[in-house]
Amino acid sequence: MRQSSLRPTAWPRSPRYPYVSGALLVVLAAAEVLHSRITSMTVLATLPLVVLPLLWRRREPRIGLLVVPAALLNFLFRPELLMTVAVAGVMGLYTLARHRVLHPALLSAAAITGSLLVNVGHVVMGVYDLGGRAPAVGADGSLSYFTESFVLAVGVVATVGVADATRSREESRQAREAAQRELIAMERRHAAAQERAAIARELHDIVAHSVSVIAVQAESATYTTPDLSPPARDGFQQIASSARSALTELRRLLSVLRADEAGAEEAAPVVPQPTLDSLGALLEAHRSGGGEVTLHTAGTRPAVLPPSLELTVYRIVQEALTNARRHARGAAVDIRLTYEEDEVRLRITDDGPGPRTPRLDTGGHGLSGMRERANLLGGRLTCGPAGPGGGFLIEAELPVRAGAKSFAEGVYE
Repeated sequence: MRQSSLRPTAWPRSPRYPYVSGALLVVLAAAEVLHSRITSMTVLATLPLVVLPLLWRRREPRIGLLVVPAALLNFLFRPELLMTVAVAGVMGLYTLARHRVLHPALLSAAAITGSLLVNVGHVVMGVYDLGGRAPAVGADGSLSYFTESFVLAVGVVATVGVADATRSREESRQAREAAQRELIAMERRHAAAQERAAIARELHDIVAHSVSVIAVQAESATYTTPDLSPPARDGFQQIASSARSALTELRRLLSVLRADEAGAEEAAPVVPQPTLDSLGALLEAHRSGGGEVTLHTAGTRPAVLPPSLELTVYRIVQEALTNARRHARGAAVDIRLTYEEDEVRLRITDDGPGPRTPRLDTGGHGLSGMRERANLLGGRLTCGPAGPGGGFLIEAELPVRAGAKSFAEGVYE
């Protein structure tokens, strides 16, 4: 199974999210600058490096390598923009951890080390020295100086942990989706293979029936034709013998396709497959089950149609009626069969509630099987909503002349 294709710059939110959140951070920084007494120009000088790069963090996550040190430096010079610097530092750190720019352990260690250095810098610079009075943090001035490092370390670990958990959850989700896609593709390939095997068995029955008729007629001609010359008698015998040999080889070649049937080692019974003449019985069976179906024909039916084409039309109609009973119980089905010079057109509609996404993408493989049959004939089949009012539509265009050739090549290639 393929690994998750999570890209380094993939974000679970809207593509506009980084720009919106970055703009809000800019507004927060402006408001805090206007309502604070800034005593250090260095704080103002480093502020753009803290805020503005975050607007492009989705496109380039490594921008966090600039934002986090800039936030620590801004905080080191003078902690006068606490809210803006804290939010920007968290966003930059989250970006680095979310996209694994650095390993979480290395990122946490570096950020905590930077926080400790900032704390030491504040002590050295006398940020907490208030003219001999108690320090700004704590009551006795002993361990209170290290409270800043502790708070920053907790914030670093929490931010990196949340970001890494979010990434892991996203990777797991993408891995599940990839596995589901692979499973669906495998099921479709398996369904297509089963359908091809079923088509091959049906084609075997059609060809075997025809070849057996040739053998019987050639064999009986030697006894029913009076005054038959010896060379003609020998010719008929050779035809019968060749037909029987071809039938034996055909059964032997396709016996593996019947391995899942009882008595596969024995010769399969030769029975004719359904044709267009069998549609009447199929429609009556649907009506006897409480269904409503109407058949309309147009054009002139050719005197001879490839048996594979007639079988395909029958199977498509059969599957369409089955789907109507399963998904649109009680719906009226309208079948229009049009004969043209080079192709046969089939249009099947029902007045049911219409297709739902699960009906098209999951569940059975009847629609895939119908498409497979049409493709093997060199034709095409489409299906989908019949219109805005509901209903389901199946349309097939099956070529007449190239049908048998493409059907055989598709099955035996």
